[in-house]
Amino acid sequence: MNPQTLIDADLKHIWHPCTQMKDHETLPLIPIKSGKGVYLTDFNNNRYIDGVSSWWVNLFGHAHPYINQKVKEQIDTLEHVIFAGFTHEPIIRLSERLCKLAPRGLEKCFYADNGSSAIEVALKMSFQYHQNKGQKRPFFVSLQNSYHGETIGALSVGDVALYKEIYEDILIPTLQAPVPKDQSEEAAREAASGLEAIFKEKGSEIAAFIIEPLIQCSGYMHMYHPLYIALARKLCDRYDIHLIADEIAVGFGRTGKMFACEHADVSPDFMTLSKGLTGGYLPLSVVLTTQKVYDAFYCDYTEFKAFLHSHSYTGNPIACSAANAVLDLFENEAVLEKNHEKIAFIAQCLERFKTLGNVKSVRQTGMIAAVELKTYPVSFRVNLKIFQYALGRGVILRPLGNVVYFMPPYVITCEEIETMMDAAYEAIVSLDAL
Repeated sequence: MNPQTLIDADLKHIWHPCTQMKDHETLPLIPIKSGKGVYLTDFNNNRYIDGVSSWWVNLFGHAHPYINQKVKEQIDTLEHVIFAGFTHEPIIRLSERLCKLAPRGLEKCFYADNGSSAIEVALKMSFQYHQNKGQKRPFFVSLQNSYHGETIGALSVGDVALYKEIYEDILIPTLQAPVPKDQSEEAAREAASGLEAIFKEKGSEIAAFIIEPLIQCSGYMHMYHPLYIALARKLCDRYDIHLIADEIAVGFGRTGKMFACEHADVSPDFMTLSKGLTGGYLPLSVVLTTQKVYDAFYCDYTEFKAFLHSHSYTGNPIACSAANAVLDLFENEAVLEKNHEKIAFIAQCLERFKTLGNVKSVRQTGMIAAVELKTYPVSFRVNLKIFQYALGRGVILRPLGNVVYFMPPYVITCEEIETMMDAAYEAIVSLDAL
């Protein structure tokens, strides 16, 4: 098919996310024909390394034969069933496995279809828990520079102005605590003191504290030390405040461990998962919580303590089968262990970025790395220039402002990592010539 025909048809009817559509007057859309492994192929047969895992969801590459097989098998058996009053084998198996993998104490699973919805579930569940216990706790606390999604509740607890400012008048009031300024223990302790000050003042009115453990991904890949998570857990316990760990972006091995909270040996009261849960195949999210939280909703019908929240596609069997296939791959292929070599190689590749005059800082946590550039004028659109340059060299990068980041699928080879990093390095060097 002619790619231009597809582009014209797209622009006639489709409004793309996180996009100023006027840009596509000069920046052509790229219709993708197929995917295999770390590569996406367009209709001109150009291949691109997917350096951002297609918005961080694709763990094991595109069109993975094993996940394909399991999804096809499920389609022939059961495509969907209402999840109120009914259940099915794929979700039972998935729930058992997630609870076994998760930090201790997380024993119950509540499913939704995407990350933002999972955040909404966790916020509502925390608020109602306290209400069921006879307490009014209308506030949530989140970190400065945080991002938790773009539905109203999720946006309310976020703190990235780019997404939030325009909607301030319709958001629920929340409190923001200082985020650790860097990855040092000193910064973690300093920020924890700021959190404690908020808890001391309003602790009896706060339902939960929500964090992205270790990495604020949409917050320009800001990273901090695991000590902060441990200190926050202790403060939440002291003030009877729930800890919500938003592991939507960082879960399933992105930080080098299965879940980021493991770096601090911490168990949250709620953990939200999505993105990599199905390996990028289908929308699915889950909130894991404790027996204690579950028990606060368990009652006779006349008490009206039930959690009345639902999604039409909750627990979709095909999505659950994809998720089970993802967990099979983790179990059978020693993924986390094998990633250590790639993590070390990424660290090695990052060293030369530190010598560039227009690089402000370089940071890495596990399979996620970021190169922060010096400040350029907004009109310069540094992220767009790097995107276009890398694309011309067969690599998909999608910088967050002046932060070039790498979050590739785990099936990437060291040779492909080098190609990806070379494209970014050359792109950054090219900026000074513009």
